[in-house]
Amino acid sequence: MAMQEANTHTAKRGTFSSGFGVLAATLGSAVGLGNIWKFPYLTGANGGAGFLLIYLLATLVIGLPVMMAELAVGRQARSNPITALQKLAPKGQPWWLIGAAGMVAAFLILSFYSEVVAWVFAYVFKAIGGSILSNDRHVTEAAFNALIGDPVQSLLWQWGVLIFIGGILLLGVTKGIEALAKKLMPLLFLLLMILCAVSLSLDKAGEGLAFLFRPDFSKITASAILTAMGLAFFKLSLGMGAMLTYGSYFRDDQNIPMTTARVMAADLCVSMLAGMAIFPAVFTFGFAPAAGPALVFITIPAVFSQIPMGQLLMIAFFVLAAIAATGAMLSLTEVPVVILHERLNIPRRRATLLTILGLALLGSTCALTNNVLANFKLFGLNMFDLYDFISSNVILPAGGILLAVFVGWVWGKEKFTNALSNQGKLNNPGVTRAAFFLLRYVSPVLTLLVMLKGLNLL
Repeated sequence: MAMQEANTHTAKRGTFSSGFGVLAATLGSAVGLGNIWKFPYLTGANGGAGFLLIYLLATLVIGLPVMMAELAVGRQARSNPITALQKLAPKGQPWWLIGAAGMVAAFLILSFYSEVVAWVFAYVFKAIGGSILSNDRHVTEAAFNALIGDPVQSLLWQWGVLIFIGGILLLGVTKGIEALAKKLMPLLFLLLMILCAVSLSLDKAGEGLAFLFRPDFSKITASAILTAMGLAFFKLSLGMGAMLTYGSYFRDDQNIPMTTARVMAADLCVSMLAGMAIFPAVFTFGFAPAAGPALVFITIPAVFSQIPMGQLLMIAFFVLAAIAATGAMLSLTEVPVVILHERLNIPRRRATLLTILGLALLGSTCALTNNVLANFKLFGLNMFDLYDFISSNVILPAGGILLAVFVGWVWGKEKFTNALSNQGKLNNPGVTRAAFFLLRYVSPVLTLLVMLKGLNLL
């Protein structure tokens, strides 16, 4: 019965209407807050340019093959992650559990990620008001602590973000996700380039660029290599059903290998531009390159306070961060929405509302982590860190490993090749052979190493 309902909805389901729409939406999923602060922060913490080279290599051997596999499976089945794997797997084999795990991961990630995004949206308005524009670190720290320590503000901003995301999803695939991505992605690049131009005019811009682009291989350790591999996997929205879902909206004539290469290149470009915007300012004003999450909410306002047109540029920075976060949230939220819609025969509007309501309830435990639930812990972790740990270190890498094994050892080379080439209409045999080899022999092993490191077993 569930399969019949799924097939009914598959016939009606939307698709992306243009090649640019596909690229913008897929890139919007891959580009998130991680590009704006996590990538520069991890690059800073792990030695700069040497780490960057390892990350690039890891993206080629882990990220791209798994992304191609997810998109190919999604387009071939034209279904939500659970039904897609149920359709393509041999009868009776429970590979659909990969899709179910992706939905769980999406919920857990959105529960804490929506709170971080809430802080970003709140800071857009704080930046407009000018209250956080200060070169006194104590002032910017106090502003951030006041925000996260207030349960009412935390909940209201989080719920506001969820309602905003839900409203976009209610418009559907073409009028909602694709239309917004086509407008936001070019704006994101424009704002980043403006910030780069200002940052590169600072006194110690050369030191910041040298840190970012001049390799120091003495700082490369086994831990840094594993961190780079993990970043390559997670930064491209892999293992959570998002790319598989978006793949199901791809047009038949969309060249998946070309799309993944463009997404990887554009995603890397955003990260590099963010680094070029941040590190010259960090070095000029004497902040630590490895300042972590504080770089956005505490350090950046202090930096902008010392730059001409600082308030305007700070507003642009947080608008930029909000844009990046919106694309990532849309792709993640679409996973449970489409599963509820197609698997349980729930109308899309109601499925969206149920998803947003569920996220508001589960996410509230993260919004209250720094105030009401500050002393509540499970397994030694607060709710924010627990959801992050389970999703990032267990479900996502396990899902990536299993998907690679499914494509490489169960689905097989012929079906994978046909899916990528759209039954031979798109010719890319060399890329397909390389991707299949990596999926079968390389990506699962490297992802397992990342998983073991995340669980502190390596």
